[in-house]
Amino acid sequence: MPDVSVIAYFADDPTRTYQLVQWLAVLETLHREHPVGIVVRDPDSATLLRARTTLSVHTAESFPDLTELYEDLDAKVVLYCNNSMLNFQSLINGRLLHVHINHGESDKQSMASNNAKAYDRVFVAGEAAVQRHAAGLLEFDTGRLVRTGRPQLDLRPASVLVPSTRRTVLYAPTWEGDADYNDYTSVDTVGVEIVRAVLAVPDVRLVYKPHPKLATSLTPAVREAHRDILALVVQAARCEPDAGHESVTVADILAVVPDCDAMVTDVSSVGLDWLYLRTDKPIFLTDRHHDAERLRREVPVSRCADVIDDANVAGLTALLTRRLERDKHHLARVAMRHHYFDDLQVGDSTVRFLDAVSELVTLRDTLVGHAPHGYGETAAITA
Repeated sequence: MPDVSVIAYFADDPTRTYQLVQWLAVLETLHREHPVGIVVRDPDSATLLRARTTLSVHTAESFPDLTELYEDLDAKVVLYCNNSMLNFQSLINGRLLHVHINHGESDKQSMASNNAKAYDRVFVAGEAAVQRHAAGLLEFDTGRLVRTGRPQLDLRPASVLVPSTRRTVLYAPTWEGDADYNDYTSVDTVGVEIVRAVLAVPDVRLVYKPHPKLATSLTPAVREAHRDILALVVQAARCEPDAGHESVTVADILAVVPDCDAMVTDVSSVGLDWLYLRTDKPIFLTDRHHDAERLRREVPVSRCADVIDDANVAGLTALLTRRLERDKHHLARVAMRHHYFDDLQVGDSTVRFLDAVSELVTLRDTLVGHAPHGYGETAAITA
Protein backbone atom coordinates (compact mmCIF):
# COMPACT_ATOMS: atom_id res chain seq x y z
CA MET A 1 0.00 0.00 0.00
CA PRO A 2 1.57 3.34 -1.04
CA ASP A 3 2.24 6.05 1.52
CA VAL A 4 -0.64 8.56 1.44
CA SER A 5 -1.00 11.75 3.48
CA VAL A 6 -3.92 13.26 1.56
CA ILE A 7 -6.94 11.45 0.12
CA ALA A 8 -8.97 12.88 -2.76
CA TYR A 9 -12.34 11.21 -2.23
CA PHE A 10 -14.83 10.73 -5.07
CA ALA A 11 -18.00 8.67 -4.63
CA ASP A 12 -19.92 9.20 -7.90
CA ASP A 13 -20.23 7.51 -11.27
CA PRO A 14 -18.16 8.32 -14.39
CA THR A 15 -20.58 10.99 -15.67
CA ARG A 16 -19.48 13.22 -12.79
CA THR A 17 -15.75 12.49 -12.87
CA TYR A 18 -15.21 15.84 -14.62
CA GLN A 19 -15.57 17.31 -11.13
CA LEU A 20 -12.40 15.57 -9.96
CA VAL A 21 -10.58 15.51 -13.30
CA GLN A 22 -10.23 19.30 -13.22
CA TRP A 23 -8.33 18.92 -9.92
CA LEU A 24 -5.89 16.22 -11.07
CA ALA A 25 -3.06 18.51 -12.18
CA VAL A 26 -3.32 20.46 -8.92
CA LEU A 27 -3.35 17.26 -6.88
CA GLU A 28 -0.30 16.03 -8.76
CA THR A 29 1.47 19.24 -7.72
CA LEU A 30 0.35 18.71 -4.11
CA HIS A 31 1.67 15.13 -4.33
CA ARG A 32 5.23 16.50 -4.51
CA GLU A 33 4.83 17.84 -0.96
CA HIS A 34 2.30 15.43 0.54
CA PRO A 35 1.60 12.02 -1.05
CA VAL A 36 -1.89 11.99 -2.54
CA GLY A 37 -4.11 8.98 -3.21
CA ILE A 38 -7.53 8.96 -4.88
CA VAL A 39 -10.31 6.93 -3.27
CA VAL A 40 -13.40 6.14 -5.37
CA ARG A 41 -16.51 4.06 -4.76
CA ASP A 42 -17.36 3.18 -8.37
CA PRO A 43 -15.06 0.80 -10.33
CA ASP A 44 -15.87 2.48 -13.65
CA SER A 45 -14.85 5.84 -12.23
CA ALA A 46 -11.63 4.26 -11.05
CA THR A 47 -10.89 2.99 -14.56
CA LEU A 48 -11.46 6.41 -16.06
CA LEU A 49 -9.32 8.18 -13.48
CA ARG A 50 -6.43 5.75 -13.79
CA ALA A 51 -6.22 6.71 -17.45
CA ARG A 52 -5.96 10.39 -16.53
CA THR A 53 -3.44 10.50 -13.68
CA THR A 54 -0.33 8.89 -12.26
CA LEU A 55 -1.70 9.23 -8.73
CA SER A 56 -2.69 5.97 -7.03
CA VAL A 57 -6.41 5.20 -7.39
CA HIS A 58 -8.08 2.96 -4.81
CA THR A 59 -11.57 1.47 -5.03
CA ALA A 60 -13.78 0.86 -2.00
CA GLU A 61 -17.24 -0.19 -3.13
CA SER A 62 -18.73 -1.00 0.27
CA PHE A 63 -18.57 0.83 3.58
CA PRO A 64 -16.52 -1.97 5.21
CA ASP A 65 -14.13 -1.74 2.24
CA LEU A 66 -13.80 1.99 2.87
CA THR A 67 -13.06 1.69 6.60
CA GLU A 68 -10.48 -1.01 5.93
CA LEU A 69 -8.84 1.06 3.18
CA TYR A 70 -8.66 4.15 5.41
CA GLU A 71 -6.99 2.09 8.12
CA ASP A 72 -4.42 0.80 5.61
CA LEU A 73 -3.72 4.21 4.03
CA ASP A 74 -3.34 5.99 7.39
CA ALA A 75 -3.87 9.40 5.75
CA LYS A 76 -4.31 12.72 7.51
CA VAL A 77 -6.56 14.90 5.33
CA VAL A 78 -9.44 14.09 2.96
CA LEU A 79 -10.46 16.41 0.12
CA TYR A 80 -13.98 16.39 -1.36
CA CYS A 81 -14.80 17.98 -4.71
CA ASN A 82 -18.59 17.60 -4.39
CA ASN A 83 -21.35 16.84 -1.89
CA SER A 84 -22.18 13.26 -2.83
CA MET A 85 -24.42 11.51 -0.30
CA LEU A 86 -21.72 8.87 0.08
CA ASN A 87 -19.36 11.55 1.40
CA PHE A 88 -20.87 10.92 4.81
CA GLN A 89 -19.46 7.41 4.91
CA SER A 90 -16.03 9.00 4.66
CA LEU A 91 -16.80 11.89 7.00
CA ILE A 92 -17.58 9.43 9.76
CA ASN A 93 -13.85 8.87 10.29
CA GLY A 94 -12.84 11.05 13.22
CA ARG A 95 -9.08 10.61 12.85
CA LEU A 96 -8.93 12.65 9.65
CA LEU A 97 -9.49 16.29 8.82
CA HIS A 98 -12.13 16.71 6.12
CA VAL A 99 -11.98 19.53 3.58
CA HIS A 100 -14.49 20.51 0.92
CA ILE A 101 -12.74 21.97 -2.13
CA ASN A 102 -15.68 21.92 -4.58
CA HIS A 103 -15.26 21.75 -8.37
CA GLY A 104 -15.65 25.38 -9.31
CA GLU A 105 -16.60 28.84 -8.12
CA SER A 106 -20.10 29.92 -9.10
CA ASP A 107 -23.24 31.61 -7.84
CA LYS A 108 -25.46 28.55 -8.13
CA GLN A 109 -27.48 27.94 -4.98
CA SER A 110 -25.74 24.59 -4.52
CA MET A 111 -22.45 26.40 -3.93
CA ALA A 112 -23.52 27.44 -0.44
CA SER A 113 -24.93 24.15 0.77
CA ASN A 114 -25.80 23.25 4.34
CA ASN A 115 -23.50 20.28 3.75
CA ALA A 116 -20.63 22.70 4.34
CA LYS A 117 -21.26 22.29 8.06
CA ALA A 118 -20.08 18.68 7.87
CA TYR A 119 -16.51 19.57 6.89
CA ASP A 120 -13.67 20.82 9.09
CA ARG A 121 -12.73 23.36 6.42
CA VAL A 122 -14.29 24.65 3.21
CA PHE A 123 -11.90 26.07 0.65
CA VAL A 124 -13.43 28.97 -1.29
CA ALA A 125 -12.22 31.36 -3.96
CA GLY A 126 -12.62 34.73 -2.27
CA GLU A 127 -14.91 37.34 -0.74
CA ALA A 128 -17.96 36.55 -2.89
CA ALA A 129 -17.97 32.95 -1.66
CA VAL A 130 -17.61 34.07 1.96
CA GLN A 131 -20.63 36.36 1.57
CA ARG A 132 -22.57 33.59 -0.21
CA HIS A 133 -22.13 31.22 2.73
CA ALA A 134 -22.85 33.88 5.35
CA ALA A 135 -26.06 34.96 3.61
CA GLY A 136 -27.31 31.53 2.60
CA LEU A 137 -26.74 29.42 5.70
CA LEU A 138 -28.09 29.66 9.23
CA GLU A 139 -25.72 29.19 12.17
CA PHE A 140 -22.71 28.59 9.93
CA ASP A 141 -19.25 29.26 11.30
CA THR A 142 -17.54 31.30 8.57
CA GLY A 143 -14.28 30.61 10.36
CA ARG A 144 -14.27 27.26 8.55
CA LEU A 145 -13.87 29.06 5.23
CA VAL A 146 -10.35 29.27 3.79
CA ARG A 147 -9.78 31.61 0.84
CA THR A 148 -7.57 29.74 -1.58
CA GLY A 149 -8.63 31.18 -4.93
CA ARG A 150 -9.11 28.71 -7.78
CA PRO A 151 -5.87 26.77 -8.42
CA GLN A 152 -7.11 25.35 -11.74
CA LEU A 153 -6.93 28.86 -13.19
CA ASP A 154 -3.15 28.78 -12.69
CA LEU A 155 -2.94 25.98 -15.26
CA ARG A 156 -2.29 26.75 -18.90
CA PRO A 157 -3.49 23.77 -20.97
CA ALA A 158 -2.57 23.74 -24.65
CA SER A 159 -5.15 25.37 -26.89
CA VAL A 160 -7.56 23.07 -28.73
CA LEU A 161 -8.75 25.75 -31.17
CA VAL A 162 -7.22 26.26 -34.59
CA PRO A 163 -5.86 29.83 -34.90
CA SER A 164 -8.28 32.14 -36.70
CA THR A 165 -8.29 35.71 -37.97
CA ARG A 166 -11.96 35.90 -37.04
CA ARG A 167 -13.21 37.06 -33.66
CA THR A 168 -14.30 34.01 -31.67
CA VAL A 169 -17.53 33.96 -29.65
CA LEU A 170 -17.87 31.11 -27.16
CA TYR A 171 -21.26 29.73 -26.13
CA ALA A 172 -20.67 27.64 -22.98
CA PRO A 173 -23.95 26.68 -21.30
CA THR A 174 -24.33 24.66 -18.11
CA TRP A 175 -26.60 21.65 -17.55
CA GLU A 176 -29.98 21.60 -15.81
CA GLY A 177 -28.72 20.44 -12.42
CA ASP A 178 -30.27 17.89 -10.07
CA ALA A 179 -33.20 20.05 -8.96
CA ASP A 180 -35.35 22.91 -10.27
CA TYR A 181 -33.84 25.42 -7.86
CA ASN A 182 -30.40 24.68 -9.28
CA ASP A 183 -31.42 24.81 -12.96
CA TYR A 184 -29.63 27.62 -14.77
CA THR A 185 -29.23 26.16 -18.25
CA SER A 186 -30.17 28.21 -21.30
CA VAL A 187 -29.97 25.28 -23.70
CA ASP A 188 -33.67 24.41 -23.70
CA THR A 189 -34.94 28.00 -23.52
CA VAL A 190 -32.78 30.17 -25.77
CA GLY A 191 -29.84 27.97 -26.74
CA VAL A 192 -30.76 27.55 -30.39
CA GLU A 193 -31.54 31.28 -30.70
CA ILE A 194 -28.19 32.18 -29.13
CA VAL A 195 -26.32 30.03 -31.64
CA ARG A 196 -28.21 31.53 -34.57
CA ALA A 197 -27.57 35.04 -33.23
CA VAL A 198 -23.83 34.45 -32.91
CA LEU A 199 -23.62 32.97 -36.40
CA ALA A 200 -25.27 36.10 -37.77
CA VAL A 201 -22.54 38.43 -36.43
CA PRO A 202 -20.17 39.45 -39.24
CA ASP A 203 -16.66 38.00 -39.26
CA VAL A 204 -17.20 35.78 -36.22
CA ARG A 205 -16.29 32.19 -35.42
CA LEU A 206 -18.71 30.32 -33.14
CA VAL A 207 -17.39 27.78 -30.64
CA TYR A 208 -19.96 25.71 -28.76
CA LYS A 209 -18.58 24.22 -25.51
CA PRO A 210 -21.40 22.52 -23.57
CA HIS A 211 -21.19 21.32 -19.98
CA PRO A 212 -20.11 17.63 -19.92
CA LYS A 213 -23.44 16.58 -18.37
CA LEU A 214 -25.47 17.92 -21.31
CA ALA A 215 -24.50 14.90 -23.40
CA THR A 216 -26.17 12.59 -20.87
CA SER A 217 -29.07 14.87 -19.87
CA LEU A 218 -32.21 13.05 -18.74
CA THR A 219 -34.40 16.06 -19.58
CA PRO A 220 -35.87 15.59 -23.07
CA ALA A 221 -36.08 19.30 -23.92
CA VAL A 222 -32.46 19.88 -22.91
CA ARG A 223 -31.22 16.80 -24.72
CA GLU A 224 -33.08 17.70 -27.92
CA ALA A 225 -31.95 21.34 -27.89
CA HIS A 226 -28.35 20.23 -27.37
CA ARG A 227 -28.61 17.98 -30.41
CA ASP A 228 -30.20 20.79 -32.44
CA ILE A 229 -27.31 23.09 -31.53
CA LEU A 230 -24.73 20.49 -32.54
CA ALA A 231 -26.53 20.12 -35.88
CA LEU A 232 -26.60 23.90 -36.38
CA VAL A 233 -22.86 24.13 -35.84
CA VAL A 234 -22.21 21.32 -38.30
CA GLN A 235 -24.43 23.03 -40.88
CA ALA A 236 -22.72 26.39 -40.33
CA ALA A 237 -19.28 24.81 -40.73
CA ARG A 238 -20.42 23.20 -43.96
CA CYS A 239 -21.78 26.50 -45.32
CA GLU A 240 -18.71 28.50 -44.24
CA PRO A 241 -15.80 26.05 -44.33
CA ASP A 242 -13.23 28.81 -43.76
CA ALA A 243 -15.00 30.24 -40.69
CA GLY A 244 -13.91 27.54 -38.26
CA HIS A 245 -17.25 27.12 -36.47
CA GLU A 246 -17.03 24.09 -34.19
CA SER A 247 -18.36 22.23 -31.18
CA VAL A 248 -15.86 21.22 -28.49
CA THR A 249 -17.45 18.49 -26.40
CA VAL A 250 -14.48 16.77 -24.77
CA ALA A 251 -11.62 19.18 -24.04
CA ASP A 252 -11.07 21.24 -20.91
CA ILE A 253 -12.89 24.58 -21.03
CA LEU A 254 -9.64 26.23 -19.91
CA ALA A 255 -8.10 25.10 -23.20
CA VAL A 256 -10.79 27.04 -25.06
CA VAL A 257 -11.30 30.29 -23.14
CA PRO A 258 -7.92 31.99 -23.84
CA ASP A 259 -8.56 32.09 -27.60
CA CYS A 260 -12.03 33.65 -27.42
CA ASP A 261 -13.11 37.29 -27.69
CA ALA A 262 -16.52 37.11 -26.03
CA MET A 263 -18.59 34.52 -24.21
CA VAL A 264 -22.27 33.74 -23.72
CA THR A 265 -22.84 31.51 -20.71
CA ASP A 266 -25.19 30.71 -17.84
CA VAL A 267 -24.84 31.07 -14.09
CA SER A 268 -21.99 28.62 -13.54
CA SER A 269 -18.28 28.41 -12.79
CA VAL A 270 -17.47 28.99 -16.46
CA GLY A 271 -18.54 32.62 -16.27
CA LEU A 272 -16.27 33.25 -13.30
CA ASP A 273 -13.37 31.44 -14.95
CA TRP A 274 -13.86 33.88 -17.83
CA LEU A 275 -13.98 36.82 -15.42
CA TYR A 276 -10.60 35.77 -13.98
CA LEU A 277 -8.84 34.82 -17.21
CA ARG A 278 -10.46 37.19 -19.74
CA THR A 279 -11.30 40.20 -17.63
CA ASP A 280 -10.76 42.45 -20.64
CA LYS A 281 -13.31 40.65 -22.83
CA PRO A 282 -17.15 40.95 -22.77
CA ILE A 283 -19.42 38.38 -21.18
CA PHE A 284 -23.12 37.74 -21.75
CA LEU A 285 -25.06 35.98 -19.00
CA THR A 286 -28.41 34.21 -19.47
CA ASP A 287 -31.37 34.39 -17.09
CA ARG A 288 -33.86 31.56 -17.55
CA HIS A 289 -35.85 32.68 -14.49
CA HIS A 290 -36.72 36.19 -15.77
CA ASP A 291 -35.88 37.71 -12.42
CA ALA A 292 -33.47 40.58 -12.97
CA GLU A 293 -33.57 41.74 -9.35
CA ARG A 294 -32.76 38.28 -8.01
CA LEU A 295 -30.01 37.81 -10.57
CA ARG A 296 -28.40 41.12 -9.68
CA ARG A 297 -28.61 40.31 -5.96
CA GLU A 298 -27.47 36.67 -6.03
CA VAL A 299 -25.15 36.69 -9.06
CA PRO A 300 -22.82 39.69 -8.75
CA VAL A 301 -21.09 38.98 -12.07
CA SER A 302 -24.38 39.86 -13.78
CA ARG A 303 -23.72 43.49 -12.81
CA CYS A 304 -20.79 43.63 -15.24
CA ALA A 305 -22.39 41.61 -18.03
CA ASP A 306 -25.17 41.92 -20.58
CA VAL A 307 -28.07 39.70 -19.48
CA ILE A 308 -29.90 37.61 -22.08
CA ASP A 309 -33.30 35.94 -21.80
CA ASP A 310 -36.07 34.88 -24.18
CA ALA A 311 -37.50 38.42 -24.16
CA ASN A 312 -34.38 40.06 -25.62
CA VAL A 313 -32.45 37.26 -27.33
CA ALA A 314 -33.71 38.53 -30.69
CA GLY A 315 -31.41 41.52 -30.26
CA LEU A 316 -28.31 39.49 -29.41
CA THR A 317 -26.73 39.73 -32.86
CA ALA A 318 -26.77 43.53 -32.76
CA LEU A 319 -25.65 43.61 -29.12
CA LEU A 320 -22.74 41.26 -29.75
CA THR A 321 -21.67 43.33 -32.72
CA ARG A 322 -21.64 46.49 -30.58
CA ARG A 323 -19.82 44.91 -27.64
CA LEU A 324 -17.08 43.48 -29.84
CA GLU A 325 -16.43 47.05 -30.98
CA ARG A 326 -17.11 48.90 -27.71
CA ASP A 327 -17.01 47.04 -24.41
CA LYS A 328 -18.65 49.31 -21.85
CA HIS A 329 -18.41 46.84 -18.92
CA HIS A 330 -14.62 46.45 -18.84
CA LEU A 331 -13.89 48.53 -15.73
CA ALA A 332 -16.80 46.96 -13.86
CA ARG A 333 -15.38 43.51 -14.57
CA VAL A 334 -11.99 44.52 -13.17
CA ALA A 335 -13.65 45.44 -9.87
CA MET A 336 -15.83 42.32 -9.92
CA ARG A 337 -12.81 40.06 -10.45
CA HIS A 338 -11.42 41.37 -7.16
CA HIS A 339 -14.77 40.63 -5.45
CA TYR A 340 -14.65 36.97 -6.48
CA PHE A 341 -10.92 36.27 -6.42
CA ASP A 342 -9.41 38.89 -4.09
CA ASP A 343 -6.21 40.30 -5.62
CA LEU A 344 -4.87 36.93 -6.78
CA GLN A 345 -2.67 36.71 -9.83
CA VAL A 346 -1.57 33.67 -11.81
CA GLY A 347 0.19 31.21 -9.49
CA ASP A 348 -1.11 32.68 -6.23
CA SER A 349 -4.05 30.29 -5.88
CA THR A 350 -1.84 27.24 -6.12
CA VAL A 351 0.45 28.60 -3.41
CA ARG A 352 -2.52 29.31 -1.15
CA PHE A 353 -3.96 25.85 -1.75
CA LEU A 354 -0.69 24.04 -1.04
CA ASP A 355 -0.08 26.10 2.09
CA ALA A 356 -3.63 25.51 3.37
CA VAL A 357 -3.37 21.74 2.92
CA SER A 358 0.08 21.67 4.54
CA GLU A 359 -1.25 23.54 7.56
CA LEU A 360 -4.04 21.00 7.95
CA VAL A 361 -1.65 18.03 7.66
CA THR A 362 0.40 19.54 10.48
CA LEU A 363 -2.71 20.41 12.51
CA ARG A 364 -4.06 16.89 12.19
CA ASP A 365 -0.86 15.41 13.58
CA THR A 366 -0.94 17.88 16.45
CA LEU A 367 -4.56 17.09 17.27
CA VAL A 368 -4.06 13.32 17.09
CA GLY A 369 -1.01 13.63 19.31
CA HIS A 370 -3.10 15.34 21.98
CA ALA A 371 -6.12 13.03 21.68
CA PRO A 372 -6.62 9.94 23.88
CA HIS A 373 -5.51 6.70 22.22
CA GLY A 374 -8.28 5.34 19.99
CA TYR A 375 -10.32 8.54 20.11
CA GLY A 376 -12.49 8.88 17.02
CA GLU A 377 -11.87 5.35 15.75
CA THR A 378 -14.90 3.59 17.25
CA ALA A 379 -17.41 5.67 15.32
CA ALA A 380 -15.61 5.01 12.06
CA ILE A 381 -15.66 1.25 12.59
CA THR A 382 -19.07 0.64 14.17
CA ALA A 383 -21.29 3.20 12.41
